[in-house]
Amino acid sequence: IVTVNCARLLKADHHATNGVVHVIDKVITTTTNSIQQIIETEEGLETLLAAVTASDLNSLLESKGQYTLLAPTNEAFEKIPRETLNRILGDPEALRDLLNHHILKSAMCAEAIIAGLTMETLGGTTLDVGCSGEELTLNGRPIIANKDILATNGVVHFVNELLIPDSAKTLFELGQESEVSKSMDLFRQAGLTSHLT
Repeated sequence: IVTVNCARLLKADHHATNGVVHVIDKVITTTTNSIQQIIETEEGLETLLAAVTASDLNSLLESKGQYTLLAPTNEAFEKIPRETLNRILGDPEALRDLLNHHILKSAMCAEAIIAGLTMETLGGTTLDVGCSGEELTLNGRPIIANKDILATNGVVHFVNELLIPDSAKTLFELGQESEVSKSMDLFRQAGLTSHLT
């Protein structure tokens, strides 16, 4: 699938006497803001902006590369337990891992993100793309809330859930989500969770 500023190419290579015409499905508008400027100006991304500032990712999101930012909304941050959020925000390494897990190494418009694709993030982790009806899913969940906000250095998609990589989780959080969840309950009952958190 070929896109031009996130407009899908419908018909290519119509040769004319004075050039070539390609038919697309949207009007292309002027793009002037970097990904960083979009984070600073769009409503609903205040928590993300604070996290990006705290992790010194501003310069990356202003740079001339081509990236895709899966931008967690304020609502996405509010969905996770306050204790977990405060822990991640207070740990520079975990915070950087979390944010890098939301940045793809290339610009990917929604039209070009197809089910079955595995996308590599800036942190070296992967996200699995699928679909539920007509909705895109990431790691099995339909979380993309708003898509194809174009920037001079890539594209931004709003997501309404936080994608937390394993490297930003405690041993206890990892255990609760896996096949050893019953063992985690035993650690909790024995009063030993502090060792795993």
